[in-house]
Amino acid sequence: MTERTVVGGKGPRRPRGFGIVGAGVISSTHADAIASLPDARLVAVTDVDAERAKSFAARYECAAESDLDALLAREDVEVVSVCVPSGLHAEVGIRAAAAGKHLVVEKPVDVSLEAADRLIRAAQAAGVVMTVISQHRFDKGLTELRRLLDGGQLGRLVLGEASTKWHRSQGYYDSAGWRGTWALDGGSLMNQGIHYVDLLLWSMGPVAEVTALFSTQAHQIEVEDAALAILRFSSGAVGTIVASTAVFPGSAQHLEISGTGGTVVIEDGEIIRCELSADSASPDPRGSLTGRGGPAPAAAATPGGLPVAGHAAQISDLLEAIDEGRAPAVTGADGRAALEVVCAVYESARDACTVRLSEVPPARDEQPGLS
Repeated sequence: MTERTVVGGKGPRRPRGFGIVGAGVISSTHADAIASLPDARLVAVTDVDAERAKSFAARYECAAESDLDALLAREDVEVVSVCVPSGLHAEVGIRAAAAGKHLVVEKPVDVSLEAADRLIRAAQAAGVVMTVISQHRFDKGLTELRRLLDGGQLGRLVLGEASTKWHRSQGYYDSAGWRGTWALDGGSLMNQGIHYVDLLLWSMGPVAEVTALFSTQAHQIEVEDAALAILRFSSGAVGTIVASTAVFPGSAQHLEISGTGGTVVIEDGEIIRCELSADSASPDPRGSLTGRGGPAPAAAATPGGLPVAGHAAQISDLLEAIDEGRAPAVTGADGRAALEVVCAVYESARDACTVRLSEVPPARDEQPGLS
């Protein structure tokens, strides 16, 4: 493979080598994202299924390592993408951090707060940079929403709504023994809906309390395939979360943020409605109203039907964070915050109670070069 040098505003940067752990559905998205970046190159992959790893390696022209230890022993692997089942994220991530590898951890950070905390502490102790995939923060519509929020153009936020109504067949859950289990996967909210849980928190701020229901209606699985939650945010605003894998044929993920100065509606990363009041600081106080037709995107009905651009943008941000000695745009603490809300939804639904979240945030991620 030809060695490349990336020239940026702060001088040349050599490409960093990546290793992927887990050659399942999402690994191809990581590989394609890495391939699209001039300062990244895929070096090796490993999987508990050796033949699957070899097939993946042949496709992406990288090495297939026999096990995790062999991949971590490679000096040319500097960053590890953790693409194993969700309940193994901390286990693999901790070992990679101990080997001095920076981390790209697929969502969710893990399936329990205890595991998430162990992983965050391990990355901090090892002095490596870790990001938890929340690639939709880099979508065009979300970056515009962030600009509006930071500028106060929506006024005081009063209501936030996040919805993921997707379809997954029984065959999807039957395709791997870990799918649809509490120990390694979680249900429609933990696996599919957590992206928009993160976006809701990113927009509305921390959650103070959760009241929720869930049910399993269309699949033979341990976990839920439909969840509904009512939230009260620390600011006093309220919100809702809906997530399901039992909705045929599946529809666009939906985020709606409303305040005293305006409303923004996003579907699959695009703003489909933006209305700002005459009192807003917007250059166009009338706001805008746009619509988008056509079928729902592939991800709504097909596992792995994700565009690569968001993953590429997030991985690129991680590489810049490593070079600049700063925290990445999406930290382990951010991944933990979304997980905490999902766990609270499950607790509330199981115990038929309102769950109040801790008002004391966990220790923030410490990154190299940060005070």
